[in-house]
Amino acid sequence: MDYGITMFATDTSMSVPALARAAEERGLHSLFIPEHTHIPTSRRTPAPTGAAELAEEYRRTVDPLVGLAAAASITERIRLGTGICLIAQREPIVTAKAIATIDQLSGGRFELGIGFGWNHEEMEDHGVDPKRRRDQAREHMLAMRALWTNDVASFDGEFVHLEASWSWPKPVRPGGPPVLIGGAAGPKMFAHIAEYADGWIPIGGAGVRAALPDLHRACEAAGRDPAAFRIIPFGTLPDPGKLEYYASIGVTEIVLRVPTGDADTVLPVLDDHARVVADQ
Repeated sequence: MDYGITMFATDTSMSVPALARAAEERGLHSLFIPEHTHIPTSRRTPAPTGAAELAEEYRRTVDPLVGLAAAASITERIRLGTGICLIAQREPIVTAKAIATIDQLSGGRFELGIGFGWNHEEMEDHGVDPKRRRDQAREHMLAMRALWTNDVASFDGEFVHLEASWSWPKPVRPGGPPVLIGGAAGPKMFAHIAEYADGWIPIGGAGVRAALPDLHRACEAAGRDPAAFRIIPFGTLPDPGKLEYYASIGVTEIVLRVPTGDADTVLPVLDDHARVVADQ
């Protein structure tokens, strides 16, 4: 089993490069950080946690691609990913270039975790209709795949129009870095994963066993091998019983939660996680 970590990285927390280096030194496999470009103050959209107030870190997130690029420059082995990138809200041509560059600089260690988002006001400020965000995310990913894969790439859809174009660098892995989609189980989610992704990152990991047959059927319907897809429970805690359960259903990677904070707050938690990992 591989073990990674995720932290809500902010301008006041332990920096992404320092966190990545500390995690690598402790033998952890990966680091994922989330994305919010901004949080409108209107708060029309309820907090995803169900809390009455939105946690402070949501309004202070760093840009994940910039942070991970900095982390790539001072690490050697740890895999670096977004968990998750709000891909519908990003311009796909520029984003494809940035991701390919990070992947090149890191020697192929980048992983693209994406999601469809929850904050309607944030989406609307980016010109994204919340009701169409999944469709827009899909086109952005398909256009990015074309740029990563083809020497001469083009795409013509509803949201993306790209005339025949050159774009380098290409990612280290042919076709681009692994794409992992975060979100709850369901037919729409699994259709997206089967069409253009490489795995599923369910938040917390609850209900994974029950959902696996539906995911496998979606992959088979798309002509893809279900065994090739990665299932990575995301943002969980290292309870030994839970880790044994995941191993029993074929999960080979888990991303553990680390609290947002400075080094004095974070490093003891990393040490605890490393001890649990060593005992498995």
